[in-house]
Amino acid sequence: MADARAPGNRRRPRQSDIARSAGVSQATVSLVLRGAPTGMSLAPATRQRVIAAAEELGYVPDPVATRLAAATNAMLGLYTFSATFPTDVAHSYYPILVGVEEEAAAQGQDLILFTGSARAAARADDPAAVRRVRVADGCLFFGRHVPAEPVRRLVEDGFPFVYIGRRDEAGVPYVGADYVSASADVVARLAAAGHRKVRYLREHDQALASVDREDGVLRGARDAGLDTLVVRTDGSDLDALLREWLDAGVTAVVVEQTDTGAALAGLGAAIDRAGLRCPGDLSLALLGAPTGTRGSAPGGGAAFSGFDVPMRAMGRGAVRLLLRLIAGDLEGPSRRLLPCEPVEGGTIGPPRPPNRTTGRA
Repeated sequence: MADARAPGNRRRPRQSDIARSAGVSQATVSLVLRGAPTGMSLAPATRQRVIAAAEELGYVPDPVATRLAAATNAMLGLYTFSATFPTDVAHSYYPILVGVEEEAAAQGQDLILFTGSARAAARADDPAAVRRVRVADGCLFFGRHVPAEPVRRLVEDGFPFVYIGRRDEAGVPYVGADYVSASADVVARLAAAGHRKVRYLREHDQALASVDREDGVLRGARDAGLDTLVVRTDGSDLDALLREWLDAGVTAVVVEQTDTGAALAGLGAAIDRAGLRCPGDLSLALLGAPTGTRGSAPGGGAAFSGFDVPMRAMGRGAVRLLLRLIAGDLEGPSRRLLPCEPVEGGTIGPPRPPNRTTGRA
């Protein structure tokens, strides 16, 4: 067998080489190099021979093997149910990635990014794709739509994971945003400004974030006694609907914000085409920070009134919660909702007076 010390021999020395050089078993070498309690109880002369042989041979522990021996990889998974990660700074999910990365670095953890583009599965929600996350100590998941079956299996197997966003499934730990309270507060602000007829514009899908926003809007409307109607849209052809609202005396519109921004973009385009100003002709509230290039409202360019979603704090909080689950020392709830920050903005004002020169009643 080739000598690991021989000139020109590029093979990395192994623990078996150290055992042979020190005249001990490979198990003894492993105990000494890992610093295991049993290894520390060995005779000092034996430990010293092992250490000296390791230094002479230039032995460098395999980082993967070292982590496995310690029963932890110091690696956290981050899985998105989409083909690519939202790395564009304008993407609504980007602050989540920033928060996760910041907290992982602060906690001395590496990150493994998983997407739906894996060769192991045709879809991001395929159980084979989700099973890949088990190479990490635990995993963070995010995305508007989450398949129930792979997540159920993770719960049943006891694999540590945290979802970023509220989930309904039993046993799923999460860190999310309190959209219900924040949305109700926005409607209360409209009522305090004097609005009585309000419309809520949202997209068609049934993501929990959308459901919670709608629940909050309806709760706020009930509490304030407002005339409120929920309208769903894909963002196309809102011109006729906007005219209908104005003719019916609607003075404020609340819009949900999503990763697509379809409802907001469609309404903004219709407001621009109608030559209306916000809030002079129509008050506008946004449930979530705007994404993309539309950072200010149509018809005047003021900053949107509404609330900001604590995406960055959700990412950081999810990492902390996951590490507590991995360590098995969680105290308190494993489901947490963070408050959303109100944004004053400039798109909520008093209702327009009747018979204003816009031609709307």
